[in-house]
Amino acid sequence: MNIESYSDLIKAAAMQDEPQRLLFVFAKAELPNGYTDTQKHNFEQGQGGALAPVLCVDKLPDEVNEFASLVQESTTTGVDWDIAFVSALGGRGGFPPNSDEATQPLKMMMEKIQGGMIADFLTFNKAGDLVALY
Repeated sequence: MNIESYSDLIKAAAMQDEPQRLLFVFAKAELPNGYTDTQKHNFEQGQGGALAPVLCVDKLPDEVNEFASLVQESTTTGVDWDIAFVSALGGRGGFPPNSDEATQPLKMMMEKIQGGMIADFLTFNKAGDLVALY
């Protein structure tokens, strides 16, 4: 299935052989260390910058059918973010992974994002639009 929206993601998770747990890492755009004047100017114009993980959570797909509910829940943390990175963790024997099983994969996601290795993740902005990052 070609995922072109958040609802496609939820549908794809439901179609898997084993129940899924979705992993979300929220990141904030910031200027990189040692930035140049050009990088600062571009960042101020809404381009470029580095994405720093600021928050993470795991959810069952039926807990977050709508992206807007996830955004609303995130506002209760008081942590601002710009991009949500999403991955999935498959279950076993007809049971989805529990939150404890998601801890290490979430840490690995955060490390990959910090290292700029983001190709394995879907990325959504706060409006719930799928975005491509380069």
